[in-house]
This record gives sequence, structure tokens and C-alpha cells, in this order.
Amino acid sequence: MINTVVLRMYIAIILIAVCFSCTSSKGTDTLAKPNVIILYADDLGYGDIGVNGAEGVKTPNIDFLSRNGVKFTDAHSTAATCTPSRYSLLTGNYAFRRNARVLPGDAPLLIKPGTETLPSLLQKNGYTTAVVGKWHLGLGTGQVNWNEEVKPGPLEIGFDYSFLLPSTGDRVPSVYLENHTVVDLDINDPLEISFTDHPNEPNPYQRPTGITHPEILKQKADNQHSGSIVNGISRIGFMGGGKRAEIVDEDLSKTILEKATHFIAQNKSNPFFLYFSFHDIHVPRVPNPKFRGKSAMGPRGDAIAQMDWVVGEIMNTLKTLDIEKNTLIIFTSDNGPVLNDGYEDQAIEKLGEHKPSGIFRGGKYSAYEAGTRVPTISYWPGKIKPKESHALWSQVDIYTSIASLLKLNLDTMSSLDSQNMIDVILGKSDVGREVMLEESYTFGLRDGKWKYIMPSTKDYSWVKNDKKIESGIDTIPQLYNLETDPTESINLAIQQKEILVEMEKSLNTIINEK
Repeated sequence: MINTVVLRMYIAIILIAVCFSCTSSKGTDTLAKPNVIILYADDLGYGDIGVNGAEGVKTPNIDFLSRNGVKFTDAHSTAATCTPSRYSLLTGNYAFRRNARVLPGDAPLLIKPGTETLPSLLQKNGYTTAVVGKWHLGLGTGQVNWNEEVKPGPLEIGFDYSFLLPSTGDRVPSVYLENHTVVDLDINDPLEISFTDHPNEPNPYQRPTGITHPEILKQKADNQHSGSIVNGISRIGFMGGGKRAEIVDEDLSKTILEKATHFIAQNKSNPFFLYFSFHDIHVPRVPNPKFRGKSAMGPRGDAIAQMDWVVGEIMNTLKTLDIEKNTLIIFTSDNGPVLNDGYEDQAIEKLGEHKPSGIFRGGKYSAYEAGTRVPTISYWPGKIKPKESHALWSQVDIYTSIASLLKLNLDTMSSLDSQNMIDVILGKSDVGREVMLEESYTFGLRDGKWKYIMPSTKDYSWVKNDKKIESGIDTIPQLYNLETDPTESINLAIQQKEILVEMEKSLNTIINEK
């Protein structure tokens, strides 16, 4: 009898120990999976934040991340425009492999369902995933009925939740899309969209345009952006109906912030991935009234201040929920800066001493360094020590780096271009990439201190409306020594012919790689 009791007690002790072990293992596993947040600004230049020399606007929250994390001086978006950069960030592949360019508003989903993406990889490994903010990676199959479920979209490529501005703020439809459904759409006022870059064409709807009713505009716009007027702003394309679902530009940042913080709060007890895609500081720049006049640069500077406030609110949410120390944050931008990009908002007139690109040449659309060299910061309290890093790396590397952090196995065929830079991101190493491709209207290649730009005959302008700062017609090869000439002023293609030929070969090898 005594032996039976002892045996039962022994079994009970073993069961308790096993249960405790399981609980402990689960807790350890959770701690081993940090939350990951990518804060993705839009058109933010290297010099647009305080720690990089901004004038006329203060960015205390971004500066806090920088001073308490790793501030990178040579980190890059993969392209000088937004759609290609976003594609590369989420897939680990250069965008040219998918022929990705800035998408029109009616483009189908660029990332095919079934493609392994950063969110799908994390989703399969216990993460809850979300995208909140600007999308601009296409939706549906090319023939979208906005009054029904809109898919495929983010939920079909690895996100559990999405709250989107479908393309960009300067394109219709000017509505929010939550998961598969347009928010607040009235079935008695169906949403109709006709995409065009030429608003002089016949307007199929009754809604006023920037051409027919310029007197009601909050900002004057160029011809391409003079389509349907929504909230006093004319857009690219025509929009009919959907009145109740219209966005209010002044509330855009606040609205997507609320969705993001709600997602964070819902998932505070389990690992999550949040791709927070700002609309700031993309055009149209219509900051909330509380930020008007917060800078000396008009709407563009005020939008930077608004973006910085959003960063602070996200940080406050993490602190309040006591999950800041288990959250890796990467703050960066999709491409370099642009001033007048379709709307007259005094971005050029009120620039003052501010240098959006810092010391670098070019900006959005440009093959020069400021097209892709963007503000980049990694922050993780207790895991990352404050430092400045000059390591060369690209956003295409985030895919493999996060997988390495979590010790996840990757299909090597799915991410052809992504390299493991996790030690660089965590500030443990200053050894970045040896070679890095840059996409724009042409291709550029970085190899240490050397920068090569492939000749091109395609014209572009990073500041539009006859105020070109850079010509995009470059029919001769360009080679720069960034160590001695960071402003890319002296073309050494003739003097350094051997290096030029070697870099041409390296670039062609990358382009032709399958």
C-alpha cells in the first residue's frame, strides 16, 4: 500500500516537472522570437532627419532611435523608386527580376501568391503578421471590382492582417482597404475607378477634376495629378461614387497609426511582424493641422515632423505594453527625397538651408547615391549597443537577415539576391556587402569605394515641372571614387578603364543570374 502511494506521488512529481518543463520551453521559445517592426518612410532623404543634419525641422523620436541604436551611413533601399524597393524588401530579390516599375493604380498584385516572402516565412514560424499603410504593390488580377472582395492581396502572400492605402495618396482610389474590403463603402454608392495619366480625356464620372474645378483645390497640381478631386486634392485617374469611403488626407497618418497600435496591443503576448508603411512624406503632403507650422519648410517639413510623431507613438505603445525589449525595429525609407513631385506645396521655395540628400547627389528616380542611400536605423534595447556603422548593405538583405536571426531555413532559390547582414544590423560587425546593385532608370553598382553607373538613354527628372536638378540622359558610363568624391562630381571612367571594365562585368553577371 505504501509503495503504491509513493509510486503515485512519484508519478505526480514527474508530471508536474514535465508540465513545468513544457511551460518553460514555451516561454523560452516565445522570448527567442522577438517582435520585428519595419518602419518604412516614403521619399525620406538621407539628410531629412536631425542626426543627419536636417535644418528647419526637428525629428526627436527618430533621433532617439539613432542615438540608442545603430545609425547606418551607407545603407540603401534597393531602388530609387518605391514599388521596386517594396518588392525587394518583402521578397529578398531585386525588382528587375520581376520587371517591377512604379505601378499604375490598376496593376495586378506584383508578388504572386505562393511566392515565399518575409511575412509568409515568419507566418509559418509562429508569427502573426500585418501590413499597415501605403501598399503600391498591386492588387487583384488587374480587373478589380472595388465593391466586392479585392484579392489576391497582402493576405495571399503571408500577411494575417492588412489595412492599406491601395496604391499611393496621389492616385485613385482614395479609400482604405482593410483585408479584402473597402472601408465604409456604401453599397448604394458604388465605387468606380478609371485609371489614366491624362485627365484631359473624357471624364466618365460626375466628380470634379483639377482641370474642370481648379478653384476648389487645396494645392495646385500638374496635369498628370489633375484627375478626380477627393478631399480638395486632385489625383491621378478618375473616381466615381464611394463618397462615404473617401480618405481625409489630414487624418491619414493618425488612422494608420491607430490600426498599427491596435495590432501591436492585440499581439503583445505572441511574436508579431509589423510592416508599417508610412505615407509621409510622399505627395500630396497634407499634414494634420496640429503639425502645420511645426517646420520652417511648409507641408514637406511638417509631414516629416508628423512622421516623427508617429514613430514616437509606436515607441510609447511598445513601452506601455512592456514589449520594447523584445522588439527589433528597423527604420528606413523606400528611396531618396523628391521636392516638387506633382503638387505645388512650396517644397522648393521653403527649402532654406535644408539639404534633403545630405552631401550626396541626386534623389528619388536618380542613379546617383541619394537615390538609394537613405536614413536607416536599427534599434533593440538590451540587444543593440549605440554606434554608427559605415557598413554597406541593402534592404534586399533584410529577408535573409531576419531568417538568420530566427535560425530559419530558407529556400535558396526563393531569395536570389538577399545576403545575411544580421550581425551588421545588430551592430556586431562592420563588414557589409562587397558588391551591391542599385536600381533606378538604369543600374548602378557599388564595389567598396567604387560606384559604376551603366549608360542609359532614358530621361527622367527627380524634381519635376521644368525644375530638373539631374538629367537622366547619361549615354556614357560613369565611375566614381566615393571615398575621395562622395558627391559623385568627377567621372573617372576614362582614367580608371580597368576598374570600369571589371565593374561592368560584375554588374552584367548579377543581371544575367537566374
